[in-house]
Amino acid sequence: MFFKRFKNPIFQKRLMRFKELKRAYVSLWILVVCYLVSLGSELICNSTPLYVKVHGSSYFPVFKFYPEKIFTGNNENTRPDYKKINNSIIFKEHPENFMIFPPVPFGPYESIEPESIDIKDCLTLTISSFPFMGTVNIARNYSIARSFSAGVFIENNKDALNGLFITDYFYFPENLRHAIDLRFANRSSPRESFKVKDKNGKMILISLSGFSSRAFPPDTVRLKLKKNYKDEKEIFKINFQITSKTDPDTMINMNFKARIWKQMSEKDRKTVLSFVFKRRVTPVDPVAMMIGNQRYLLQVTKEDVRFPFRPVSGHIMGIDSAGRDVFARILYGLRTALTFGFMLVICSMFIGVTAGAVQGYYGGIADMAGQRLIEIWSALPFLYIMILMGSVYGRSFLLLLVCYGIFNWIGISYYIRAEFLRLRKQPFVEAAKCLGISSKMIMFRHVLPNALVPVITFFPFSLVGAIGALAALDYLGFGLPPPTPSWGELLFQAQQYRWAWWLILYPSMALFIIMLCGVFVGEGIRNAYDPKRYARIE
Repeated sequence: MFFKRFKNPIFQKRLMRFKELKRAYVSLWILVVCYLVSLGSELICNSTPLYVKVHGSSYFPVFKFYPEKIFTGNNENTRPDYKKINNSIIFKEHPENFMIFPPVPFGPYESIEPESIDIKDCLTLTISSFPFMGTVNIARNYSIARSFSAGVFIENNKDALNGLFITDYFYFPENLRHAIDLRFANRSSPRESFKVKDKNGKMILISLSGFSSRAFPPDTVRLKLKKNYKDEKEIFKINFQITSKTDPDTMINMNFKARIWKQMSEKDRKTVLSFVFKRRVTPVDPVAMMIGNQRYLLQVTKEDVRFPFRPVSGHIMGIDSAGRDVFARILYGLRTALTFGFMLVICSMFIGVTAGAVQGYYGGIADMAGQRLIEIWSALPFLYIMILMGSVYGRSFLLLLVCYGIFNWIGISYYIRAEFLRLRKQPFVEAAKCLGISSKMIMFRHVLPNALVPVITFFPFSLVGAIGALAALDYLGFGLPPPTPSWGELLFQAQQYRWAWWLILYPSMALFIIMLCGVFVGEGIRNAYDPKRYARIE
């Protein structure tokens, strides 16, 4: 009886119209394939091997539990650590004993050891020019009355520059002279900065502090000198790759094309290499170093394995904050989301169809009483009830399904009620009543098949809503209990570690693709059941 409906000409026509919308047809297959793949997640991502052969016997741990004593020979009935056993003498020294792991040998609950992550042992040395700063106090004739760390600006190694004329070393523009004269004239002036050149053509930044008029004019004016200000700051990056953990001379330089490296003396290079090698063992603070006549700031950075960690070989979607493979958690989360969505929608549809059918078929007092009860029920705050139930019984998949299902059926009940109110006065219903068929049989055997259009049309959209609701509840912390794989839980981690782009990109992409496919399928079903296929607005 059920399969005869597929041969119905009306069903075949609707199927053809559904296939005509290519994006809906392709999206349906994407959802089907994704769900089937997720059902076999243990065969794709798992820390338990698919097949083990030891001592001439074959085992399939992914399908059946085996105690540890079978593989190690001890008397322990505990859960075996297959990766540790695979590295033991029994398997290393006996080639006839082996294990076959899934393509991704990491489960959704397995915390990965940082030492097992293969990253390049590379150090990056950043050399940035350190700005020279000094001050000079000049008299009215521009002679230097006092100075501090200003010798480097006029190429004089002496700290005391008293008596020298600063105009002999710098070209003073008219606007700078005017600003200095205002201060000697005891007139208020704001803070100002000027770019000037020395006699060698190098750019210097001279700053004057803000000045307020006093009882007596000042005898000197202080000038702040700064070299290599922000616009002219030089930054060099040199990468090193270490081939030995004990000898800094064996470090292979990967990029010595930086001009600064050629300016260093042999002694400076050895000092820099020792500083870089020290970072190989322990973190070091930035240090200042003179190279030629310029002071530079040296900083060495090294990529350490700290969770969450970026995508690397063996972990194509990165690692989350607990050291778990993101790809495995997304795949298992796909199964959780689709299973929850299907179960929730089916349960909601069942309750909603039953409630709407009873109200619409009987009408009158039953309809009025049912509508008032539904209005009262829909006014209850779902989130508060979810929090209360979770605090009493603990969060679980079943509790979430029940709590969400008892509220999710209300919308579909309105549509079924309207359809039954429309169909209950049709001639075929009256004929069935005259034949003495029971009301239950009429409702679910004769009327319901003709009222299923809204149910079928809204099914994909309800599925999308259920998946989005689960992700939202997990994101807020009211969904599935940890450490259940969930897209919402990964997005919550992304909020905590906003620099971890892989925690934002991949779960969001998976959620977007699945929900978009569901919307496309719903659009195709709506077009297939649309009685007015072509319509225009006049």
